[in-house]
Amino acid sequence: MTVTPRSLLRRWRAPSAEDRPDITGILIILFAVLVVAGLLSPAFFNPRNILNVLRQASALGIMSLGQTIVLIAGGIDLSMVSTMQLAGIVAAAISSGRNDLVPLAILVCLLLGAGVGLVNGLLVTRWNVPAFIATLSVSIVTTGVRLVATYGAPPGSVPPLLRLLGHENTGPIPNAILLFAIFAFASWFAMNRTTFGRKVYATGGNRAAARLSGVRTDRVQLLTYVISGLLAAIAGLVLIGYLGYADQWIGEGSELDSIAAPIIGGASFAGGIGSIGGTIVGVLLVSVLLNLVLLLSLPAQWQYIVRGVVIILAVAMYAFVGRRRE
Repeated sequence: MTVTPRSLLRRWRAPSAEDRPDITGILIILFAVLVVAGLLSPAFFNPRNILNVLRQASALGIMSLGQTIVLIAGGIDLSMVSTMQLAGIVAAAISSGRNDLVPLAILVCLLLGAGVGLVNGLLVTRWNVPAFIATLSVSIVTTGVRLVATYGAPPGSVPPLLRLLGHENTGPIPNAILLFAIFAFASWFAMNRTTFGRKVYATGGNRAAARLSGVRTDRVQLLTYVISGLLAAIAGLVLIGYLGYADQWIGEGSELDSIAAPIIGGASFAGGIGSIGGTIVGVLLVSVLLNLVLLLSLPAQWQYIVRGVVIILAVAMYAFVGRRRE
């Protein structure tokens, strides 16, 4: 179908089913994996293990929401883990175990996250640096600055108030899961019920046509990186709250998972396609599989194999469904 400025303008008002992939297949796969996990390891459905899986999935999930928005706009963010690590170190350093300093620590972390996202966005939109190169470079610089500033040893400690975010419960529900649910709903609402979300889909779907129809595509993409940086910082706060300590390398390697989850959920590297619901399912699937590797006492290297196989199968499934529709 030919995309014209007029047809694209209609897509702002109502993102089509083509923009939001059918996640029925991946839901079936998730259900099947849960059944297999229960058969292979009866301990998997232990309530304590389920809560741990969901807590661990929360930080990844919050980060993956930002990655999804960036991917839909036609970009990619490889700096999310370094931003998450920076937020964790800064929060511990500022608060130094004191609850009264937590609000200041959170504010500074959010500003840092937004600042990293702003730099990414400017590199991509103003200086036309490819998103992969721009965000990878920013990630390396952020990591280097963090290590130089702390001499490789994270200062401070995690106060009880931050532990409340990532480790404690409200009733039977862990606070980390509540936070993930809140940000997931906010992201879904923004992407499906606001003009901004429709402009993000339009920018990723056909940047030239979106610009002709009045979308300020550079500004839209810049904002997606700022949102990504903010969510990465929040994920860092949740993660150190869950772990109870700040470490230079917390979450190392999860940038791959933050990309895998949206892709498993149907997002496309080409932009213009993806959904928050699909990302949530992708996060759950990745988290369940990684937890199963641990329960089965397999070597840690198997986690990389699991990640790769899941991504390949998900991409193959969506490609097959796409060909069937044609």
